[in-house]
Amino acid sequence: MKNKGIQYLLCTIGLSVASLSVVIGQHSLNSLRAPAYPLISIDPNVSAWSASDQLYGSAVSHWSDNRPLPLLGAIKVGKQVYRFMGTEDVELSTLVPNGEDKGWDAKYSTVAPQGDWTGRSFDDTDWTSGQGAFGTFENEPHSKTDWTTEKIWVRREVVLTENVAGRDVFLIYAHDDDAEFFVNGVKILSTGQATGKNRRVKLDAAAVKSLKKGKNLLAAYCHNRGGNAFLDMGLQVERSARKYFEKQAEQLSADVQPMQTHYEFACGDVKLKLTFTAPLFLDDLRLLSRPVNYISYEVISEKPQTVELYFEAAPHWALNLPAQDAGSESYSKNGLRYVKTGSVAQRILGRKGDHVRNDWGYFYMAGEEATTQASVGTEQGLRANFVSGKSSTVPAEQGKQLVLRQKGTVQGSWKGKIAVGYDDIYAIQYFGNNLRPYWNRDGKQTIAGQFEQAFASYDEVMEKADAFDRKFMQQYAAFGKEYAELCALAYRQAIAAHKLVESPNGELLLLSKENDSNGSIGTVDVTYPSAPLFLYYNPELAKALLNFIFYYSESGKWQKPFAAHDIGTYPIANGQTYGGDMPVEESGNMLILTYAIARAEGNGDYAKNHWNVLTTWADYLLEKGLDPDNQLCTDDFAGHFAHNANLSVKAILGIASYGHLASMLGKEQVAERYLAAARDMARQWERMANDGDHYRLTFDKPGTWSQKYNLVWDKVLDMQIFDPQIRQKEVNYYLGKQNKYGLPLDSRETYTKSDWIIWSAVLADDLQTFQAFVKPVHAFMNETVHRVPMSDWIFTDKPERRGFKARSVVGGYFMKMLAEKYKK
Repeated sequence: MKNKGIQYLLCTIGLSVASLSVVIGQHSLNSLRAPAYPLISIDPNVSAWSASDQLYGSAVSHWSDNRPLPLLGAIKVGKQVYRFMGTEDVELSTLVPNGEDKGWDAKYSTVAPQGDWTGRSFDDTDWTSGQGAFGTFENEPHSKTDWTTEKIWVRREVVLTENVAGRDVFLIYAHDDDAEFFVNGVKILSTGQATGKNRRVKLDAAAVKSLKKGKNLLAAYCHNRGGNAFLDMGLQVERSARKYFEKQAEQLSADVQPMQTHYEFACGDVKLKLTFTAPLFLDDLRLLSRPVNYISYEVISEKPQTVELYFEAAPHWALNLPAQDAGSESYSKNGLRYVKTGSVAQRILGRKGDHVRNDWGYFYMAGEEATTQASVGTEQGLRANFVSGKSSTVPAEQGKQLVLRQKGTVQGSWKGKIAVGYDDIYAIQYFGNNLRPYWNRDGKQTIAGQFEQAFASYDEVMEKADAFDRKFMQQYAAFGKEYAELCALAYRQAIAAHKLVESPNGELLLLSKENDSNGSIGTVDVTYPSAPLFLYYNPELAKALLNFIFYYSESGKWQKPFAAHDIGTYPIANGQTYGGDMPVEESGNMLILTYAIARAEGNGDYAKNHWNVLTTWADYLLEKGLDPDNQLCTDDFAGHFAHNANLSVKAILGIASYGHLASMLGKEQVAERYLAAARDMARQWERMANDGDHYRLTFDKPGTWSQKYNLVWDKVLDMQIFDPQIRQKEVNYYLGKQNKYGLPLDSRETYTKSDWIIWSAVLADDLQTFQAFVKPVHAFMNETVHRVPMSDWIFTDKPERRGFKARSVVGGYFMKMLAEKYKK
């Protein structure tokens, strides 16, 4: 697509090779067809993506898929309008609500029914009455009926007050795991072995025809395969509306860099270059926490042209559900024109969970006053005025859509920009204290001030972002083009899945949201795979990933002799809400990462501040870690199992980390004791896990295998605990177990975790073998049929994800760079 685009430019616009290099910049182009393209990257709730090859091919959406964040872009060249971003999707209205905001009545059975249980005439009087959604109370906040059995059958009678004949109707649904859905006995879909939240599927003609005014039936079956369970359903109907921007620009290229996503379009005889920039500099907390991103553009034309750009956003950006009541306005201040929207209710920190977003605080778009028109109105009115050339001014009471327009005359090149941002007022509740975002931690800053700084420093920031992207791609390409391209796509995803705040005692807190899993906040076994990115760029942020877990134990709020799993459900961080503990997993994670921080800083000061609790965790691992009992590890989707050899590696290296920390602090007798214990445990491990040419999944099951990705720390931190031949034996065995899209997690399934593959690749001592593991992951991301922000839980024998998306754990891709850093 890129080569075709370049040829088009040379032929139709007549650009020379020299001028073309200026247009596309001097960075290395990313050839990866991203599963989804990052556009706006601020935090877990303000995270917008394009899920198609062309920016105009689908609606801009939140990472949780069917959570549209409408952002529409069009350019008028003379009198011709071209749409270059988003779609004029017709709004959907709720026909039958699902269980997001309130429960719905239903009958259910956990025993397989006899007869046609999906039809309206079925007698369900013996079934149990309950409220949907159905799911595990421990980890699914929208569950109204606690469902913990393996299977469930649900019948929901609904009453329609309108006729939907001839209209497009959609089933909205959520499921964990396999599910089937029916409308009046007509089967709508079977999901197969998968999970999903906020999904939507259009009903076929037979299903729509079955819907009548009066009583109707929605029915569903779901199979809980372990872990969380969830089932929810409702209906939406499409409203009719005229489309104004049906003519599309021609996209010539799409290029994902670490901090920027670049697009190029042909709009008749004009070229448009569009860039989305999130200045996420991990060594600059001022820029990292500033809740403002740029959308900049360059229009190129050989002949004089009058052009005008149109950017439209919807109140959805500041709502959890589109049906919530919002207020919008436009105004000018200090040289900038703004459009602003937010919910009327403003229930600050009033909503928590996985596939939910802020419905408090305010979303903004802004442009420079001299070049920008700003307006609020209806979609139809605002779009019609743009097409006809009328002023964009529309009375606010006529609608709540937000529009910025910028107009100019171009011969050669014309550049412009807008900025988008979000003020969430309060970001996190931390053990009863409502914390402001880091940029306003003192409560004295304003969002207007952030926008003014963003515009004043635009040239400087863009120059820095360009330089960062160029250096990044060159540096990472030393370990393979595929590795560089994967890391470029992972960079913003990993960072934007966190929120930076300051604790009441002045500590940095970098709190992750466990996206598309259960919505936990500050999950330790999410921090663990994410940490290489932050260790590599700024160890202070790596500490910020641990500070709250140390506080949780040291304050006495968590009293168990091992580390907690999390501190709540995002954004409420008042204590663990996950339904089960991971004693060995989380304690090992905390000890290893604390030692990794010490190595990065060259001293053990951070560990010294937390020595008592580190000692408690190390002693727990001494007692329980060698042969773990029946418990979860970070790969909790695989369920509980005992004698986990890879988890044992983590425990041993956690003890070793404590020993090395003791040595750094001059505690030589302590160091000798724990390091000797770790080495002895490693020798026992080798005997217990040895299965000939590889090592077992569990000590008690010969003929099994698993990725021993936890061994990577022994190599990266030069701990010298395990015999290096163990790593080499495992790597050689893995090479014979790879499928087209990567190395399976273990011998039980064909699925894998892409972050662990990179860690296993780092176990290799040569670049060729490292690349042999990385290239299949790149192929998966390039070919996957699931157009979502990168998934880490994927199948290796087909281009499909098993679950998860948009998670911070892709920060683990940076393990190779961390390994190189620690070599120096």
